[in-house]
Amino acid sequence: MTWSIIFHERSTGRIGIAVATKFFAVGARVPNIEPQKGAVCTQAMTNPLYGPRGLRLIREGIGAADVVRLLIAPDAGREHRQLHVMGADGRFAAHTGAECVPWCGHWTGEDMSVAGNMLAGPAVVSVTVRVLRERTDLPLPRRLIAAMRAGEAAGGDKRGKQSAALVIYGDQDYSELDLRVDDHIEPLLELARLEAVSRERWTHFRAFVPTRENPAGIFDRAKIDAGIERSLAAERK
Repeated sequence: MTWSIIFHERSTGRIGIAVATKFFAVGARVPNIEPQKGAVCTQAMTNPLYGPRGLRLIREGIGAADVVRLLIAPDAGREHRQLHVMGADGRFAAHTGAECVPWCGHWTGEDMSVAGNMLAGPAVVSVTVRVLRERTDLPLPRRLIAAMRAGEAAGGDKRGKQSAALVIYGDQDYSELDLRVDDHIEPLLELARLEAVSRERWTHFRAFVPTRENPAGIFDRAKIDAGIERSLAAERK
């Protein structure tokens, strides 16, 4: 009922997930990220326990293939499930159960994995992967959205559209970006709009919030406003 991306930007360590489906509030269950370490997407007849359990395994240093094995082994419904994982070893692994609704399948590579079920056909996954590879000119959020929109143009979820989400973590314990479209006639277009809105102020303000290295952050409003203006001006050049 869904297709999704896990992407590891190795130059920065950032991990991003993008997902879309004909189902309500996909961002509430599918994407799960452990910053700088790994990620889990759980979909099809979603087992929401895979997310927290998978992240715990990743924190314990378990590699991708073993995370998948340890999650599905005790689950009697595993043949109805789909998941893909970036493990603590930096590798990717996936499981598409034999009872997932066709078209269903997954692809894993060095920096990314893409998986989907109840899709219009295999081109949804292959086109998503191709655009991810090609659009290196785009910043990570827009690159992920572009890939998902290409997959949608190839047919997407064969039932239609309803929700989408984009989550990106950097080196902090909180997300850099966490956008959800829970119920919309054009969820990926709305996701793209929200990402554009995030660049009006949030992505520039983010430089001043507390971090592990600077637990107080910067709270001088004059410094914040001046810094945001400088950042906006640099972006306009």
